[in-house]
Amino acid sequence: MRGLRASDGDGGDRGGGRENGGRAAAVGRGRVLTGWAASATTLVGLAAFGLFTVGCSTGGTGTRDEGPAGTQPVAQVTPGDEPSSSAKPAARIDPVTLLKHDPKVSERVRTDLKPCTGSEYPVDTSYGTMTGGPSPDVVVNVMTCGDSVGVGTYVYRPRTNGTYKNVFAIEQPAVYGTIDRGDLVVTTQVYEKKDSVAYPSGEEVITYRWAGNRFNEHDRVHNDFNRAVGSGGATLPGAADPAGN
Repeated sequence: MRGLRASDGDGGDRGGGRENGGRAAAVGRGRVLTGWAASATTLVGLAAFGLFTVGCSTGGTGTRDEGPAGTQPVAQVTPGDEPSSSAKPAARIDPVTLLKHDPKVSERVRTDLKPCTGSEYPVDTSYGTMTGGPSPDVVVNVMTCGDSVGVGTYVYRPRTNGTYKNVFAIEQPAVYGTIDRGDLVVTTQVYEKKDSVAYPSGEEVITYRWAGNRFNEHDRVHNDFNRAVGSGGATLPGAADPAGN
């Protein structure tokens, strides 16, 4: 400010200098004011940003907690065009009627085939592909009512006209047939003298495979059971004392 007053009191020789000096001073003042204004604008902006940040991070609410709105496209799942399975459920048959009209079933089995309770017969039925027929084959197991011990296993192959043909039959105590990956597996219990029905001495497991319009033996396994297991006289050993007492 002292510089400005001194310039006003100078003579004409210093007029050009005053003019030039005033012009320079004005420019200088303009630069100072412009820089200060820019700095002040920056400070105001930073202060506003700081207040905004503090407001968002206080109280557990605000934009910071919720996060920005998603900009990624939402994936949409559309039903696939894959064809559904062509496998059809096997048609159920009446195994009791089939057994009673089958001449390959012995008269003894047909006579003893009676309901155990109400209309429930001691018959198990399984369906599966073994012979390559037009529909699944049928395995029928006949058991006793009291002990559920198998007395006969039969396999029926479907014909094209909807009827069934007996292609396998075995009748002996404690026999049971199943379908395992396209093979017929027949298990028979082996009993010796004094063996109870619940505890046989062993078993024979025979695998049959369809070939040449008949079942042929493919594999045989014999298992001997421990006679002491299941006798009921043994007791479990006590647990060892970890302290050695």
